[in-house]
Amino acid sequence: MAIVDDIAGLRRILTQSRVIAVVGLSASWHRPSYFAAKYMQEHGYRIIPVNPTCDSVLGEKCYPSVSAIPEAVDIVDCFRRPAEIPPLAREAVAKKAKVLWMQLGINNDEATAIALAAGLDVVTNRCVKIEHARIMGGLNWAGVNTGVISARRPREYV
Repeated sequence: MAIVDDIAGLRRILTQSRVIAVVGLSASWHRPSYFAAKYMQEHGYRIIPVNPTCDSVLGEKCYPSVSAIPEAVDIVDCFRRPAEIPPLAREAVAKKAKVLWMQLGINNDEATAIALAAGLDVVTNRCVKIEHARIMGGLNWAGVNTGVISARRPREYV
């Protein structure tokens, strides 16, 4: 498909995708991968952890690789070093994922070329949690200043 770097494209991905394989998802609550995955899970996405060192994370069974996941995946979200992304792009293509998503600070031209050649959308150097919050209206979930002063939590989180 294309390199997606615009609000309309990101919104399309976030509304049409429901299953996210998070490669490098940590079981440690203070790690960015855990926080991003928990946020997406709390917002209705099915999270599939990919981490060979864990049995489960966020109540979901972990898999050692994307190819070991027994179900369809919409987004392969990569929390790995740039040099590790090309093999993940190949796995995403083989899994027939729709999107290869590289987190903040991650960009790999070879992986991008692999995914694009197979028809996947590619997002680079963006956090899925930040983009969801920015585009879909979830900034207050993490205590980000939304300009509203209130001691009351929104109904959807009570």
